[in-house]
Amino acid sequence: MADQTDKFNISSYLPMIAQRMGNQRAVIVAVPQTRKQTARYRGATFSQLESLSNQYANGLQRIGIRRGMRTLLMVQPGIEFTGLVFALFKIGAIPVLIDSGMGVKNMLQCVRTSQADAMIAVPTAQLLRRLRPKDFQTIRSAVTVGRSWFGTGPNLEEVAKGASSEFTPVETSRNETAAILFTSGSTGPAKGVVYEHGMFDGQIRILREHYEYEPGEVELATFPLFALFCPALGITCVFPEMDFSRPGNADPEKIIRALLETRATSAFGSPALWRRVAEYCSQNDIKLWNLRRILVAGAPVPFSLVEQMRTTLNINADVHTPYGATEALPVASIKGAELLSDCVARTRVGAGICVGVPLPNVIVRIIRITDDPIPYWMDDLELPQGRIGEIAVSGDVVTQSYWGLAEATKSSKIKLGDRTWHRMGDVGYFDTKGRLWFCGRKSQRVETQEGPMFTIRCESVFNEHPDVNRSALVGVGERGRQKPVVIVEPKGPGYPPAARLATLTKELLQKAHENPLTEKIDKILFHRSFPVDVRHNAKINREKLAEWARRRVR
Repeated sequence: MADQTDKFNISSYLPMIAQRMGNQRAVIVAVPQTRKQTARYRGATFSQLESLSNQYANGLQRIGIRRGMRTLLMVQPGIEFTGLVFALFKIGAIPVLIDSGMGVKNMLQCVRTSQADAMIAVPTAQLLRRLRPKDFQTIRSAVTVGRSWFGTGPNLEEVAKGASSEFTPVETSRNETAAILFTSGSTGPAKGVVYEHGMFDGQIRILREHYEYEPGEVELATFPLFALFCPALGITCVFPEMDFSRPGNADPEKIIRALLETRATSAFGSPALWRRVAEYCSQNDIKLWNLRRILVAGAPVPFSLVEQMRTTLNINADVHTPYGATEALPVASIKGAELLSDCVARTRVGAGICVGVPLPNVIVRIIRITDDPIPYWMDDLELPQGRIGEIAVSGDVVTQSYWGLAEATKSSKIKLGDRTWHRMGDVGYFDTKGRLWFCGRKSQRVETQEGPMFTIRCESVFNEHPDVNRSALVGVGERGRQKPVVIVEPKGPGYPPAARLATLTKELLQKAHENPLTEKIDKILFHRSFPVDVRHNAKINREKLAEWARRRVR
């Protein structure tokens, strides 16, 4: 058992905030409306959210959900979702969160891996459980959020009915499992990342101190998991009208309407979403004066997007691009002003993308590149400043393991006494100012006879062409003798005619041969629309593009 000083439950933030600012809205949810109507909202204050989560906690305990039980949570972002997450934290149960956009096949694989004991879900998910009983065979308790049918368990209203609005959270320890969050599976099979109560606390402290969040602010949440920090920070969380599993398809008018009508001071989202918002603001001369900060994360952020978004903000606000992963978040961050003034020129010639200085209490090291497990930290792992290697991270915001995947944990973690280092699977280096530069995914590097080529460094050279929307470096052939191929997604609607593609190919090859990083590239292919990740709709799936290229390159 942990010492008493190690006792901590992340849910303790909610009653504390409810006592201090109970009448302020905790959650605001946009109610779907037609385009011509003004959006309506429903919401709950911090006091109401605290009472609701307590009712849920008492009701869930009454039907048998207990401390340590893994509980699939498949609920739309909103008041019920937020209340249920905090209710499970209070019980000491473990919410299991799976990205709904990954498709049924991948989602069911995550369900099987989780070996969940309970399930709280919308009717369609409960119906899937009935249709695929083997995949959900470990479920012993089920609750439906919405109308329940025969065999899907009671609905949430029935569970909470008559339950007390008072609840004393269980005394969990800082290193006790708080939640299991599945990765999006954008660069491999989705994995369940084990979050501890203390890790959530570390993330909240960084958000408060580095980004200067203040109680009373309003956050537009287009990524549901980020929204869970809002109650602990004492800020109002706004869920706009959108499909949260497809942020790249969000209606920018509805996003902007929610920002303006709720007077949001902060917002978090993927580059794909902010690109649509920025274009709409530019076309309609809209300014987002209330915003103090915009956080753009999930994939490398184009400088043009940072610049465009900054034109919509007031002079004291800025765009931030945090770096991290589900397994370690946030690791580093940089403001748009610094990016545009000090980093653009270097990125354009292949330096990579600057992601800023590591955040407080986050330790970052660059280690030699290997695909083999590294069980224990050794001094000769670390590379000197300026050398490209794998990024390794340690600190309060770093997870210790994957759920039920011993081999994945072995491949991604390095032990040094009581400390765990997480191998990010990204490659990068430190500059002379102590800033971290991201050069691409380790697994996506191209291994040629002359040595490795890194995706982000090479692609930046081609992305400078005005007719290129984005590019992807892939390797064809056996590792160590791969042929580098650049695939280009042309800019603009439709597909350029053959004559223009031929000219564009010559122009891109000329650009390649002018840079020592890309001078060996002599093959350009064109692709209508790149495959991207399901979570942020922004990370390029180079593995799929590599397979596509192999069928076209001899």
